[in-house]
Amino acid sequence: MNTFTRKLATAGSALALAASGLLFASSPASAATSCYASSCQGLDPSTTICQNDARTVGTTQLWGVELRYSPTCRAAWARYPTFTPARLTIFVQRRDGNGFYSTPTDASHAVWTPMVNDKDLLSRACGYYEGAPTPDSDCTSWY
Repeated sequence: MNTFTRKLATAGSALALAASGLLFASSPASAATSCYASSCQGLDPSTTICQNDARTVGTTQLWGVELRYSPTCRAAWARYPTFTPARLTIFVQRRDGNGFYSTPTDASHAVWTPMVNDKDLLSRACGYYEGAPTPDSDCTSWY
C-alpha cells in the first residue's frame, strides 16, 4: 500500500470512529422525554429533561422535603433527597386541587413524586409522618 492510500485509509477510519462515538454518545440524551406544563402532569421527572434545570424553591422545616421546580418544563414535584427509616410520605399538590401525587420514602435512597403542571399555578411539597401522634403535614410555602 502506498503512503497516500495508507493516510487516506487512516483518515477514513478515524472519521468513522468519531462518527460512531457521536452516535452512541447522543443516544442516552435522546432517551429523556420533553414536556411542557400540562403535558408533564404525572410524569417521572427523572425520565424527562425537567430534571436538568430543576432547582429547589422550598424546603419543609421539619422533614426537609423539597419542592423542585423546572422553569423549562413549568412543572414541580416533591423530593426527599436522602433515605430515612421513618415512615414518611411525601407529596406534591397544586393549589387548585387538580394535581396531587404522593410517594412513601425509602430506607435506601432518595425519592420523588410525579410532576404537576405549574404553569401559572401554585404548588407545594409536604411530608407526612405516619406515626405522628397528631397527623399534621409539614409543607413548603406555595410557589
